[in-house]
Amino acid sequence: MTDTPISPIEAVNAAINSHNPFINAGIVKEQDVWGKGVPDVPTLNAHASNQVFKAIEFVRKSQSSQDKVTSIAITAQQGVGKTHLLSRIRHELEKVGCALFVYAGGNNYTDLNFVKYQFQQTLADSLSKTGSQEVMQWQEVAAAMVNEVKTDNSSTPAELVKKFDQACANTFAKNKNLMNSLQKEVLKTKPNADPYILRAILWTLSETQAPFAIKWLSGEELAQLNAEELGLPNPSKTNQDREAEALKNIQQILNLVSYYNSIIICFDEIDVQNNSTEDGFPTETVIANFVKILHDTLENSALSQGVVILTVMLPQTWRDKVNSLLNGTPDRISKFTQRKPLDLKYVNGDSMVELVTVWLQEYYNLKNLIPPYPLYPFEETQLREYGKVNKPSVREALQWCADNFKVEEEQLPSDPFERFELAFKRESEADIGDYLEDSDLIADALYFGFETLKSQTLEGVIIEEITKDVKPKAYHIKHYINFKIIGNEKGEEVKIGVAVIQSPQVKLTAGLKWLIDYQKYDLTRGCLVRSQSRIEQIKKNSEAYRLLNELISEKGGENVDLIEEQIRPLIAILAIYNKRQNYQLTEEQIFDIISKHNITFDNLLLREILSNPSGNMPSLDDEDKGIIFDAFDFSGTSETDESDDLSEL
Repeated sequence: MTDTPISPIEAVNAAINSHNPFINAGIVKEQDVWGKGVPDVPTLNAHASNQVFKAIEFVRKSQSSQDKVTSIAITAQQGVGKTHLLSRIRHELEKVGCALFVYAGGNNYTDLNFVKYQFQQTLADSLSKTGSQEVMQWQEVAAAMVNEVKTDNSSTPAELVKKFDQACANTFAKNKNLMNSLQKEVLKTKPNADPYILRAILWTLSETQAPFAIKWLSGEELAQLNAEELGLPNPSKTNQDREAEALKNIQQILNLVSYYNSIIICFDEIDVQNNSTEDGFPTETVIANFVKILHDTLENSALSQGVVILTVMLPQTWRDKVNSLLNGTPDRISKFTQRKPLDLKYVNGDSMVELVTVWLQEYYNLKNLIPPYPLYPFEETQLREYGKVNKPSVREALQWCADNFKVEEEQLPSDPFERFELAFKRESEADIGDYLEDSDLIADALYFGFETLKSQTLEGVIIEEITKDVKPKAYHIKHYINFKIIGNEKGEEVKIGVAVIQSPQVKLTAGLKWLIDYQKYDLTRGCLVRSQSRIEQIKKNSEAYRLLNELISEKGGENVDLIEEQIRPLIAILAIYNKRQNYQLTEEQIFDIISKHNITFDNLLLREILSNPSGNMPSLDDEDKGIIFDAFDFSGTSETDESDDLSEL
């Protein structure tokens, strides 16, 4: 860094004034576990991550089937770095490939009466994430199965995925069936495996059939055509049926998958207060009991690569609730550390300097800037003193950085409108990451936009009130309706619930269930804000499609397309409002400028939310696009030439 010319201080200061990387940095989400992750200080709580990797090595190398399943409890207060630690473990596994990773966050369990079925869905979803070999974790396992029975040289998972569909087509041209042959050969080595689960895992190698195979592995029902193509049973089931069968399916999947690679299962934030069972048991009790069941029922042989179960909670949850459970539950939850949870540590002077260093290194690299020194604008003595005296959590340390990440104020124009213009240009050009993935930011920007329009008439609606207090809230940690617009249209009261959902389809389904329940949430109209590219991913036979159709066709609601050019200005003015002290603007000046120049009044996205719904469903991609294996004969092949079919791979 010293050999490279230092960037002009004006450019560095301008970057600091326009983008604070520490804002909300202490909040680590599930997407950080699976995605790029957050800057990491490997020495911070290294004692915990080191123990986890020791546990993985222990179950993998142990010659005793009794030691093939172990567990660790991890405790820490809010913000100390529990999910951050899991993100570190996940990304290290992605590099070294010594185990498959399953993540079950506290918000995965929306109905504790179906905890086993919901974990089966979580298991299927986690294994569909990219692993250490640049393919899905499911595909790593399927490739290991294929290579185990192939007579010629083994192929990498990526190579098998690339040629699998063509190999199926080639064997079909010879009046043979590659999948039947594969299934039969693998079953010879795994006679106790469920043949349908084994078959579904093998199908994940097919780029066209993998989504349907994974859906089936999660316990969901397929369209009959897809089930027939895959050769999988597809009976109609209630959620109660799925819950009753889920544990057996989970055991079969874990026992089969762990033969080929170790598995680490992470139950994060088990003390999140989602709800309780019909019997009144809270989340932490239900998850703790489920971990015990997993520990006691997984039938791992000495040949297995083993399973490690991590359970993450607050210290008081362990002390007051989990540790007092009966029937040996605490021993099953903290087996590897002999009923002694790993407690995460707070930040000290040294780790405070390391933490800020890694965050600023990434920040300046992204900006293509070289600061005067690595910790600029902080001083090392300042950071050490703060860490030593306050001993903050990671979240508190990063919040302190957010509050103090600033340089001397620049000379701004004297005219408020010119200051606003400068701020708007700066915030519009600021690098705020992949903001179209951030549903909360988008919702906040829309909320603020409507706040500036109170008492005005837009699209025939007199806007009277904007509220985030959408009741009832009991038992819910996730509120899918971001806010409600209350107004008057032609003498009639309107209450429009707005839900921004840019996340995966499982959350879309949950959000739509909120939006269509007008009576429960006191609405006259539901409005889903979701980009067209994501709407097009909805399949016509899915639960999400049914709910969206009910919202639009039956309930008079709508889906509003999230268009980047329409939301970006709203995010910019929200940023100006949040940084109004930096820009030397008052709240009154900001609202006055926005009103005089019709910045929100003319915004097409805000207008579309208020306009009368068309009643038309958005266009969806045809779910049957792509290669359909309708010519496959699933009746089997002859005994004599099945193994020859594998040569296609």
